[in-house]
Amino acid sequence: MSREPNERLGALLSRAQISNAGLARRVNDLGRVRGMTLRYDKTSVARWVTKGMVPQRPVPSLIAEAISAKIGRPVALHEIGFRDSDPHPDVGLAFPRDVPGAVRGATDLWRLDPSNRRGLPAGAFSVSLYSTPVARWLIHPSDPSVLRSPATVPDASPVEVTHTDAAKLREAARDARRWDSKYGGGDWRSAMVTECLRLEAVPLVLGTYSDAVGRSLFGATAELSRLAGWMAFDTGHHEAAQRYYIQALRLARAAADVPLGGYVLASMSLQATYRGFADEGVDLAQAALDRNKGLATSRTMGFFHLVEARAHARAGDAASCRRSLGAAEALLERARPGDEDPEWISFVGPARLAADAAECYRDLGMPKQVRRFTESALASSSDEFTRSHGLRLAVAAVAELDSGNLDAACAAGTRAVEIATRVNSQRSVEYIKQLLDRLEPHSTEPRVRELAERARTVLATPA
Repeated sequence: MSREPNERLGALLSRAQISNAGLARRVNDLGRVRGMTLRYDKTSVARWVTKGMVPQRPVPSLIAEAISAKIGRPVALHEIGFRDSDPHPDVGLAFPRDVPGAVRGATDLWRLDPSNRRGLPAGAFSVSLYSTPVARWLIHPSDPSVLRSPATVPDASPVEVTHTDAAKLREAARDARRWDSKYGGGDWRSAMVTECLRLEAVPLVLGTYSDAVGRSLFGATAELSRLAGWMAFDTGHHEAAQRYYIQALRLARAAADVPLGGYVLASMSLQATYRGFADEGVDLAQAALDRNKGLATSRTMGFFHLVEARAHARAGDAASCRRSLGAAEALLERARPGDEDPEWISFVGPARLAADAAECYRDLGMPKQVRRFTESALASSSDEFTRSHGLRLAVAAVAELDSGNLDAACAAGTRAVEIATRVNSQRSVEYIKQLLDRLEPHSTEPRVRELAERARTVLATPA
């Protein structure tokens, strides 16, 4: 079917004095900072203008952003001849100030049917989307009341929620954490989290409940929404992860659970750091730490410091990284089994400290330290944390390679690949890719060729 030329885009480019090559370069650059690899050129732009071709989303939005930066004002998609093809562009991105708005925001996201939910962009990520939610949470980390009754919310459903209902959701979150650790965020069992939110949580949060029951309910749904975000992150669906994280933070505020809100911020920090925004990762981790002084347990604060250390390492700040690791170690040494730790932080202990320290020193280019901490992390690994064990093996392989031990690197890499074939995790795939990239100078070695062959199935996994 023939298309009409996109005269609006052509006219605006002319007025803005942007060449086709210049626009292509700007769009590619904007994509790069969002973790996308785009290879548009002047011919691509010519097709958009003269043949009316429409690039896949979110590229139309990047085009508008590129032109906006040049002319100094916001440019809407319709001004450049594109319509917003996203059926739910803002769902899950808002952080309403009031509780009824928070309920609407969360349920709108959870109600997306599976086909629409998969339509959320897989690769796009914008760390700036966290600015308003984090600022509002820092100002008011808890709501004064979450009571829902016919008197306060006339359109509330007649469902009367009890503590038992909230407890069932917490049990679902407990099971989901175990599935995620063992099978990866893309496993069918992990996908049941979003279905639990859609089918079980939506009717409950729209029902009636006392303030105490509501706090418990919002805490449970915040845990589930954070898990949904973590699983989306693990499978490479970063924009979907952002939406679930933002709603998890808003629900943690409704629950008046400041440590849980800090845990959501720590998850945001890990994602920002992973996507190349280490400075913002530091800010998010420090926000969690500052708000939780005197509130969170030693184990929880220790984890926040570990996340802070990861961001400092990615930023290349070795001194700050060491300070954060030292603070984490001191706090974890103080943690005791009898502490009133939330269940969601139970995974943090010496093994996690060693694993994060190893990744920090990997990013700082210190292979001896990586080997030392990786040995400790691997010694404490269990079958319950299958994915983490595979990630640690991949890190160990890189450290062995950097130390000149090719045989040991290939041995650890082979074990990492074997685990990666058993979990559904895009992060695991990317760790294997990074290892193979580092092994490229040795690609003629039989051991390396064998490892690369073993990894073919893993690398074929779609992002």
